[in-house]
Amino acid sequence: MITLDIRWLRTFIISAKFENFRRASEELYLTQPAITKHIKRLEEHLNIQLFERRGKAVTLTPAGYKFLPYAKEFVKKYEQGIDNFESWKQGYNRKLTIAVAPQIASSFLPSLLRAFIDENPDIEVFVNIIKSFEIGEEISDGKADLGLSRIVPLQTNLNVEIVHEEQVILVGPNPNHDGRTLVESEALSNYRLITHNHPEYWDSLLNDIKRHYPLVRTMVVNQVEVTKRFIENGLGVSYLPYSMVKDEIIKNKLSEIKSERVSTPTSATYVLTKVETSEASSFKAFLKPALEKY
Repeated sequence: MITLDIRWLRTFIISAKFENFRRASEELYLTQPAITKHIKRLEEHLNIQLFERRGKAVTLTPAGYKFLPYAKEFVKKYEQGIDNFESWKQGYNRKLTIAVAPQIASSFLPSLLRAFIDENPDIEVFVNIIKSFEIGEEISDGKADLGLSRIVPLQTNLNVEIVHEEQVILVGPNPNHDGRTLVESEALSNYRLITHNHPEYWDSLLNDIKRHYPLVRTMVVNQVEVTKRFIENGLGVSYLPYSMVKDEIIKNKLSEIKSERVSTPTSATYVLTKVETSEASSFKAFLKPALEKY
């Protein structure tokens, strides 16, 4: 009997997806003859035809449709098994997948994650960086065990908990950038206000700012890291959660501008779970006291 090759199943799945051997070859970085050979060998192994061939076009036979979900499940289980075995070889016996917003991933997460990994060397941690409004769906679909978000998710089937609240501050360039310290009224009158780099507070905050400073000029920049670089180079000022600019303020790359009229909001960090695993519970228990330092 011919020994089954996992590559034949992958080729079959991609060929079924496109119903086109040329596109399958491009997707798998194989030649078309190799695609044809894999399908032929699989059909010989199963002793049944999986594709109808009509010139360059191919379509699944009834047998192909029947076999497709089994092939997908087989490949999925195989890849999971290989991943788990590789993790075991590296000394891991538990796994935690975290979906995290970019604003969090680039601020306090790296140092906290390092400390968590040091305390839990048997947990293999995977980090998916996605937008805050996508994290709820990621958790709901079971693609991640735990989410760290800056907004409350739309999904109602999730457990949502605030683990940290911090003040949002007005941030400007280093005082040495132009030789003097800025005040709020001067900053919002002479600099562009960089907005919408955070998913939660900007609409209400901007209304309050315009009430006090109706002539304020704005610039939309939707990434925190870019916002900070712009501020460093004197392109504007912005309102950001303290944890996101803490290091830059300590290093005198940025400066905090004290509030005069504008009421600055707070920013919350939410932990999202659906089914709380022991690994997620361990991370939550570690996270709360660690964030008290920020």
